[in-house]
Amino acid sequence: MRITGDHAALAIEGRLDVRTAADARVRLHQAVDGGLGDLVLDLARLEFWDATGLGVIMGTHRRAGRIGRRLVLRSVPAQLQRLLVATRLHRILAVEGVVAEARGATLPALGPAL
Repeated sequence: MRITGDHAALAIEGRLDVRTAADARVRLHQAVDGGLGDLVLDLARLEFWDATGLGVIMGTHRRAGRIGRRLVLRSVPAQLQRLLVATRLHRILAVEGVVAEARGATLPALGPAL
């Protein structure tokens, strides 16, 4: 796992799981504590997260809220978006670019080709 960025925007690459959670928690909490306004977390290159990794995200979300900041997840891979929907965390977390099913929308059926 690799985290790059500053107190306003971070990107996570690799896996956010039980092995990397402690380091990720420290880095994310430092970013929350050291900045103002939204903290954008780009997940485009995140390959996997387990329950422990998701707990790190939720803990960071709570910490940000306590000091008047907001954690915003950006470029969440489709597989991870489905997990957010399944756990209903997409209703709690600020997620940019959520798939249609996460917004409760359905895609229209395609009619016959003309």
